[in-house]
Amino acid sequence: MAETQPADLTADEKRRFQREALPLLDSLYAGALRMTRNPADAEDLVQETMLRAYRAFDRFEAGTNLKAWLFRIMTNAYINTYRKKQREPKKVSSDEIEDFDLFQELKDHDPDINRSAESVVLDSIVDTDIIQALDDLPEQFRLAVVLSDLEDFSYAEMAEIMDVPLGTVMSRLHRGRKALQKRLWELARDKGIVKTPREAPGSESSDNRGSADQTGGPGE
Repeated sequence: MAETQPADLTADEKRRFQREALPLLDSLYAGALRMTRNPADAEDLVQETMLRAYRAFDRFEAGTNLKAWLFRIMTNAYINTYRKKQREPKKVSSDEIEDFDLFQELKDHDPDINRSAESVVLDSIVDTDIIQALDDLPEQFRLAVVLSDLEDFSYAEMAEIMDVPLGTVMSRLHRGRKALQKRLWELARDKGIVKTPREAPGSESSDNRGSADQTGGPGE
């Protein structure tokens, strides 16, 4: 496919591109990093996005959401270029996601939990763990969570960026958040941040330990 020819921008359009688009570079890079999960690829993706955006800036409708327009260009560039270099997107069981409830898991393991489930986990997990949990999500779910919860796009904007129906956006976001909760739970459990059934008050193993303590050893 032939490269899009550079737009013959007016001096005012060039100034407006610099004034309005360049301040969004940090946000674009953050989104690109979550897509590619590789700093060098993220930088290349942002560079390609800005080049495509500059070439097409004469077709951008002033007064509309420039950030959403740039993210759509970046998402298309990612799908058409960088994703081809990677393995097939990871599959995940929808039953596992839909059935998982972070708050209920915490209550089951520790009846004393009385704060929001997310706070219990997030307050105890470092940023790198959260980033890793997000990066571990299947691609279509990860993108939905990034666009909604990190970039604050509306459902309608996300549908345009991802080029999918509104219902698909809502489904992917719901399942992505569930999958993220499940991954954060697993991290918290593996790090000993939340109590396991063996450690939780009132559990069978806890009761057994208490009985053993009361019984005492031989000779007492």
